Amino acid sequence: MKKPVLLILLICLFYSAPGCFGQKLKPGFNKTEFLEMLYISARQLDTTRYRNIPVPQKFKRIYRSPVLGLENRWDLWLTPDSVAAISIRGTVRNNISWLGNFYAAMVPAKGQLQLSKDFTFTYSLAENPQAAVHVGWLVATAALSRDIKAKIDSCVRLGVKDFYIVGHSQGGAIAYLLTSYVKSLQKNGSISPNLQFKTYCIAAPKPGNLFYAYEYEAATANGWAYNIVNSADWVPETPVTIQTLNDFSPNNPFKNAPGIIKRQKFPRNILFSFGFNQLDKPTKKALRKYQKYLGGFAAKFVKKQLPEFVPPVYANTSNYARAGNFIVLLADEEYRKIYPNDEENVFAHHLLAPYLYLIRKWK
Repeated sequence: MKKPVLLILLICLFYSAPGCFGQKLKPGFNKTEFLEMLYISARQLDTTRYRNIPVPQKFKRIYRSPVLGLENRWDLWLTPDSVAAISIRGTVRNNISWLGNFYAAMVPAKGQLQLSKDFTFTYSLAENPQAAVHVGWLVATAALSRDIKAKIDSCVRLGVKDFYIVGHSQGGAIAYLLTSYVKSLQKNGSISPNLQFKTYCIAAPKPGNLFYAYEYEAATANGWAYNIVNSADWVPETPVTIQTLNDFSPNNPFKNAPGIIKRQKFPRNILFSFGFNQLDKPTKKALRKYQKYLGGFAAKFVKKQLPEFVPPVYANTSNYARAGNFIVLLADEEYRKIYPNDEENVFAHHLLAPYLYLIRKWK
């Protein structure tokens, strides 16, 4: 047995206590619970950025992964009564980490992604063939997936059944996809269906399109996943979204619009056709540019970091949509006095300190 796995097993055994094998997580948003997740997430930052954020009260970090993929990393935390937390790091201050955000074309939410010659990531984040997700964050999820699953298996052997998944910013986007991934592993029997996962995304951007969001929301219904957002924070509004007529469900009336317009009498057919094309063609052109620059062009830089990476075929969509249950922290007048807009610091409302301030006021 590898030493890191043995260490985790021993720590899990040390923390295990009589009666710890029942399910402990409960559905619904819990402010105290979320604060603990925020404290955990803060420990992904350097000490100068979390020095004013309290330490976790119940959890102890027992594992930190190596840096994987596009500067991705995760931590494993554990409580004395055997509840685990998987904490995903967000964007860090280097170009490689930001590349994960800018590699923003979409890929189908079900398929394969080759990261190296010896690792092809097979995933099923949604069943609908129209569902699609952000490719850069999928690369990150893939890079972390084997290590995370191995540690889940290690803890499960000691009776751990309850896992939080938490991430801030890019970490929150990856937390979305990781949640869908572990749910799929439960469906195919790769991990026990008796495990309970509860997800807290913090300031997460939009992870995929509407059809992915539908399935994510169905899989985490009744209070098992949240994205907590500051209304002054621009990051949850990203990535840039382009909706074309192809992004509607197949039975939409726009699908046959050209034929219907063609059957209209002159001059209505000419006027309607002109109007339709003025709406339809610019969005399709924008989508092609999206795929060209934030897909194919960005993939060249990804390959410099992951030389054996094989760029996938991109989905014909960039219709990003917010997903899951939201807890919105409204930036009121009092907040604005403490955290005013700052043109020189575009992340003034995105960091954990303003989130901590707002959640403490939240009732």
